[in-house]
Amino acid sequence: MSKSLEASSMSGPNSVPEVRRLGKNIDGYDGETIDIRAVIADCESVAQEHGWRTDGIEAGPDLMLPAFVRPATKPSSKPVNIYISAGIHGDEPAAPLAARQLLRENRWPAVANLWMCPCLNPTGFTTNRRENHHGIDLNRQYLQPQAREIVAHISWLQSQPSMDLCLCLHEDWESHGFYLYELNPDELPSASERVLQDVSRVCPIDRSETIEGRPAKNGLILPTMDLRTRLQWPEALFLIMHKTRLCYTFEAPSDFPLLPRVEALVVAVRSAIDCLAPSEV
Repeated sequence: MSKSLEASSMSGPNSVPEVRRLGKNIDGYDGETIDIRAVIADCESVAQEHGWRTDGIEAGPDLMLPAFVRPATKPSSKPVNIYISAGIHGDEPAAPLAARQLLRENRWPAVANLWMCPCLNPTGFTTNRRENHHGIDLNRQYLQPQAREIVAHISWLQSQPSMDLCLCLHEDWESHGFYLYELNPDELPSASERVLQDVSRVCPIDRSETIEGRPAKNGLILPTMDLRTRLQWPEALFLIMHKTRLCYTFEAPSDFPLLPRVEALVVAVRSAIDCLAPSEV
């Protein structure tokens, strides 16, 4: 994973990638694992190299969540604020790897102010489990937080400005391909169709009519915003209620090979951001 993920297994510019399920995940994720400490160290090193400020989130005397901030590199009358998070589930290794790859590639809009949390659940990755080391699913903690990671993360988020776009990177071990959730209560211009089209060039899309118990259409899920039915908030719902009016959750298919999963998340982030402003090296 040390080289660029630009190359794909396609045979032509309009080809569908030859990527198939591995059949490893039966009752949960049983695929590749990563050394999360090394990945975080890589993120810190490359972030500093490209002008990001380290803004670690202290979740306790023995637990620091990595966070980075990069101000816009070009003055603009219309700057955009973009937040990216990854690694809230410890059995989804493609997400922090994608965050690392995005930092390495350094292809961001010059007018963008950027915030990135590349791993919100370091202890989960040490045991290759969804939950943290206390058995808590951190992505269900944003309404009534008890886990110290999320208490600290919410405090950090509250100290940041409003965002024009929030992106949450995930994986799904049961998925038949890539899919995404869109939270867009004000019906702002949507990037979903473009994201799915771009990702389809590097990874299959889950075309199921129902995904995770929700209606889906060609890889797109529009979750309910009825808060009476959402007693446990994921990060995305907290973000849409408190920090942004446009949030996407990207789900790579974790029963597929790791390389296209990482590439799918990288392409999805690039595509969504490019709908706001063109990226520049």
